[in-house]
Amino acid sequence: MDSYREHLPVHIFEDAASLALEIAHHIGVLIKERTAQGQNTVLGLPTGSTPLDVYKELIRMHQEDGLDFSSVITFDLAEYYPIDPGRIQSYYRFLRENLLNHINVPREQAHGLPGNLAEDEVDDWCRSYEEAIQNAGGLDLVLLRIGRSGHIAFNEPGSSRNDRTRKVILDSITRKDAASHFFGDDHVPRQGLTVGVGTILDSREILLMATGEGKAGIIRRAVEDPINEEVTASYLREHPKSAVYLDRAAAGRLTREQTPWLVSDVEWTLDMTKRAIIWLSERVGKAILQLEEADFHNNRLHSLVYAYPEIDEICVRVFEDLRRRIHYQNQLPERKRVILFSPHPDDDVISMGGMLDKLARNRNEVIVAYMTNGSVAVFDADVSRYLGFVEMCLEELGITGEAAEGFRACREELLRFLENKSAGEIDLPSVQNIKSAIRYAEAIAGIEVMGLTRSNARFIDLPFYQTGRIKKKPVGEEDARIILDLMNEQEPDHIFVAGDLSDPHGTHRVCYVAIQMALERYNRERGVQGPMVWLYRGAWQEWEIHQADVFTPISRAEMARKIEAIFKHESQKDRAMFPGAHDDREFWQRARDRNTGTAEALNRLGLPEFYAAEAFVTGYTL
Repeated sequence: MDSYREHLPVHIFEDAASLALEIAHHIGVLIKERTAQGQNTVLGLPTGSTPLDVYKELIRMHQEDGLDFSSVITFDLAEYYPIDPGRIQSYYRFLRENLLNHINVPREQAHGLPGNLAEDEVDDWCRSYEEAIQNAGGLDLVLLRIGRSGHIAFNEPGSSRNDRTRKVILDSITRKDAASHFFGDDHVPRQGLTVGVGTILDSREILLMATGEGKAGIIRRAVEDPINEEVTASYLREHPKSAVYLDRAAAGRLTREQTPWLVSDVEWTLDMTKRAIIWLSERVGKAILQLEEADFHNNRLHSLVYAYPEIDEICVRVFEDLRRRIHYQNQLPERKRVILFSPHPDDDVISMGGMLDKLARNRNEVIVAYMTNGSVAVFDADVSRYLGFVEMCLEELGITGEAAEGFRACREELLRFLENKSAGEIDLPSVQNIKSAIRYAEAIAGIEVMGLTRSNARFIDLPFYQTGRIKKKPVGEEDARIILDLMNEQEPDHIFVAGDLSDPHGTHRVCYVAIQMALERYNRERGVQGPMVWLYRGAWQEWEIHQADVFTPISRAEMARKIEAIFKHESQKDRAMFPGAHDDREFWQRARDRNTGTAEALNRLGLPEFYAAEAFVTGYTL
């Protein structure tokens, strides 16, 4: 279904995996066709997590299906500057580790942007890069991802449609998004090298891909708003053969997805009707039961009026549907076995601290399973502080003599390492373990606020996370087995899973996949339907009103306990290492504002007025 508001061809897929397969196979067909014609295929390639599944499929097609890349010429689209090509954050290294080293593109045909050029060499080298593209016959296909600033490659807001390969100043949003890869935004280079918008527009074909809810807002601006130099991706609509490939989440804010009744005829199912009535109530500023027929006609909902014999009756039906979704404490699980899966050691209290509080008071057998140790998010200064604290307490702890001297020698060695550590360098195993212990101790202190104890915490520390760096290993059988073993041990009636797949660091998404793998095996091996699944959302956003199956009210006192529990995560307080772009609030502020915002939205619809509320999707099959 195309929308007249969309100024680019847009293809929407149910998930990121099917999107990646489509693009990889499209590229494969192009390579085969041009090889059969005796021609090279010239590709412009991006980096980042978005195209990773495309690259994995291209590697599979080469290794298993015999796709020949010997006539392919590649050009990297961007690089940080300055940066050594061997650094783990280098785009040059990324493309070689994740694609080029696994296919048969001749080394001399793989062109990169060297981030270690001398300052006075950059301009000449950028001109030579443009010449190399022209000498190769121009770019046949450019694969792009879009940044939250709207950039393509490193063409930040303000770039011209005529720009060529050059050095640029990176936008603050881009640097914040990259902060997790550099262990803090202070370490992110302030400049980059990029192929220009003009170079991209000169290519024969352009495919822009985006996945996840975090990209939905900028995708809408790029696709639906007028061409704007503040969103350089909007220039793509000038190209005769460009297209946008999105998963359902990234497409979520397009008009045809968010309010489809404004652009086409829709089938007025109860779910679609509910969405439209909630939208109309918010748009006109009236509670649902105060809506009048004229409100529908004045806001282009004529067909909804005609779809039902009595519009007041359907408003009552939608109102009652929402009212029944409000679950008070006596309607929540009681004396049941519950596993709360927390991707990071603070997602439990940030995302569903109110629910956790109620589950504990309802005397459920709760296990909080912390899926990763979160060690990469601990500042080196915290390690130094805790080492100093222990040294000051040695005598009180009864550590004297050789044991005390051994500790002091170890402390000095660790401090020397931290002092001399370069940005992004992998910590020593001992430093990683100390950082893990800091996060674990904070997690226990957090759930103790809710009346739980150390015995309620499980630190399952999934293997995919254990790299000591931001880039993680693919989720695998070992990860799923650890989760399955816990489920077999606990035999839970309910499990709570992070459904916030917009986590900018990707950990929530990977943990979700691992739980999905384990739950499928759990159900299959037992031959019965497994536990009830509750999806919560994390620090990044909340379920929309029409999506949620359960709203659980939070009183002012309960919110105070939730915030106190979040405060126990001192290493993430005041200044978290990876707060994500666009939001300078601390995590406790985000949680408070998100929960009070949900309650206010319910109140505006005419539902009971609460101080705050958490939202969940339930009965979900992973």
